[in-house]
Amino acid sequence: MQNKLNQSMRIMNTVTTSICAQSWATSRKMVILATLLTGYSTATAGVPAQAMNGEKTNSKHVEQSAKPVIYQVFSRLFGNKNSNNKPWGTMAENGIGKFSDFDDIALKSIQSLGVTHIWYTGVPHHALIRDYSQHGIGNDDPDVVKGRAGSPYAVKDYYNVNPDLADDPANRLNEFKALIQRTHQHNIKVIIDIVPNHVARRYASTSMPVGVNNLGENDNTRVEYAKNNNFYYVTGASFQVPDLGKSKPLNGEAHPLSDGQFDEFPAKWTGNGSRLAKPDANDWYETVKINYGVKPDGRHDFPTLPREYAKLDVSAHYQFWQGIDEAQLPNSWVKFKQITDFWLSIGVDGFRYDMAEMVPVEFWSYLNSHIKQINPDAFLLAEVYNPALFRDYIHLGKMDYLYDKVDLYDTLKAIIQGKQSTSAIETDRLRVADIAPHMLHFLENHDEQRIASAEFAGDPFAALPAMVVSLTLSESPTLIYFGQEVGEDGSENAGFGTPSRTSIFDYIGVPAHQRFMNGGKFDGGQSTKDELALRDYYARLLNLSHTAPALLGEYYDLDTINRVHGSEKLSQAHDQTQIGRSGSDYDYDYQYDDMTFAFARFSQDQQLVIVSNFSRTHGKAFTLKLPADLIAQWRVKPGHYPLDDLLAEPLNQPLNQLKPHKLVIDGAGTGWLEIQLKPLGSKILSL
Repeated sequence: MQNKLNQSMRIMNTVTTSICAQSWATSRKMVILATLLTGYSTATAGVPAQAMNGEKTNSKHVEQSAKPVIYQVFSRLFGNKNSNNKPWGTMAENGIGKFSDFDDIALKSIQSLGVTHIWYTGVPHHALIRDYSQHGIGNDDPDVVKGRAGSPYAVKDYYNVNPDLADDPANRLNEFKALIQRTHQHNIKVIIDIVPNHVARRYASTSMPVGVNNLGENDNTRVEYAKNNNFYYVTGASFQVPDLGKSKPLNGEAHPLSDGQFDEFPAKWTGNGSRLAKPDANDWYETVKINYGVKPDGRHDFPTLPREYAKLDVSAHYQFWQGIDEAQLPNSWVKFKQITDFWLSIGVDGFRYDMAEMVPVEFWSYLNSHIKQINPDAFLLAEVYNPALFRDYIHLGKMDYLYDKVDLYDTLKAIIQGKQSTSAIETDRLRVADIAPHMLHFLENHDEQRIASAEFAGDPFAALPAMVVSLTLSESPTLIYFGQEVGEDGSENAGFGTPSRTSIFDYIGVPAHQRFMNGGKFDGGQSTKDELALRDYYARLLNLSHTAPALLGEYYDLDTINRVHGSEKLSQAHDQTQIGRSGSDYDYDYQYDDMTFAFARFSQDQQLVIVSNFSRTHGKAFTLKLPADLIAQWRVKPGHYPLDDLLAEPLNQPLNQLKPHKLVIDGAGTGWLEIQLKPLGSKILSL
């Protein structure tokens, strides 16, 4: 959800909400409160000493033959060819994309970026303002729907898909099954969202399999909490629509159900944990919180998972839960196992779990170990923002991947904005060195500001050095958000919410993406020259995930030593008249500095030196030092060695026609490499 980090701060005064998205940023007290819901001590949740000391760790739990590349696409926006973009516009006015818009041409275009997984966002049927009553679907009340098209994180039926996305709403699930099949035909796997913490205020599945009950159907609504209730209740009080101020439903447009009222008695706790019958306008008032057996005082009402299971594999976790009578588990656990079973049965390959840290880690052990029994290769990605919980959700919760938001993303954004030194990258890397393969990297997703927005960088090219670092820093997957590769700036006023993020709440077009889409040709026929150049860069970089084996190998820190060596400036053998010569339209800095970052990645088959210049205004020209210890690990003798720049353009130009890069190894076994970088330039040099 957009702005979820800020919104969650409003309800930190309750135990249940203590593990909301910014609990990590407030105080030690909030971390302690978070453990009440996860059941584990924070004493062992910090960074291991060996990771802080930069020692090599052996924790590559994620076996993979190539780095995954995930393309997140907001499904209803991707294929929309309408460029009207009227604020609060209807589907007829502003258009919408369909499942069918992901045809073979579109999927080939996505595949050309090196994509291995598509995260189809907004697939499960969520609350929205459109009349589908002829298909047996109840109408949603604008008073508890954000925007006109609705939030994809307010699911109202987990056993069907958004009817907006279908050419024939009556056949919508079959249309999505066909999309899964088409995606698989292009050797791309399918991920969808599961939102375990909350559902739409009026959740009412009409598509459940036989033997499955609706969420809340058998709840005892006379009590605030019961173990097998799916929801929490504000007993004796009716729900009241919050005071929304200027954010009126549908911008004040007349609607039969838009009357400031919503019938819910007793009121349910709101999705972010608010226990008020009348939540605040900044609460997730369109959703209600799911009960996983956490009592209102924070105590747990389910079996404890022994700590030693952090060292055991997913099969051991599965056997642990098989040994427990399902009647001992909260009913919501079983309900969400049934939900994921359903999606796996129709061919979905994995899940992105929304706000996973708001759900106890034992549940994740139970659910994920079950999923891995069905599909051992299932891709399981969790949104967790509290670093104190990272290791528990990986080792105990059996998540494959977590967002690397709080450390790497935040640091890279600050560097791009000129607020931070590149030295912070190595500090962040060490914090998660022991779990690095599990930390998914990104610079955009549906929650974050677009790079090209004025609020972030104002220029999509400003993030290219960060993108190089993000992709090459570790073995972890890389995620990009559709439109990122062509510099979409998210400046449209769609209606609900504010610009800088592409709206997830309203019907809208995505201009830069639409220009590349070119009416469905996906040939960039309407794109600007800069947009095409940007996309080409992304394609060359992302495809290295599959062609550069060193990116699954070891990491070596070149940043620390070169900050010291940088004071020596250029080596005596090469003065500045030979490098970074005048005549360019920018100045050169002749020193490794706070806008420069370098490291090495290597495997038995390949050795890489990666160096980036984050400065928008100055080139960099300096001699990079490669310590003798690294050269010894590469088993390279003294001499001169040519290097190939894997980011050079064109890729298939003969090496002798490119400006040569030479690694010089002296008699002491130390390597020296002349580096010349344009503003925002990067090199990935292969020995």
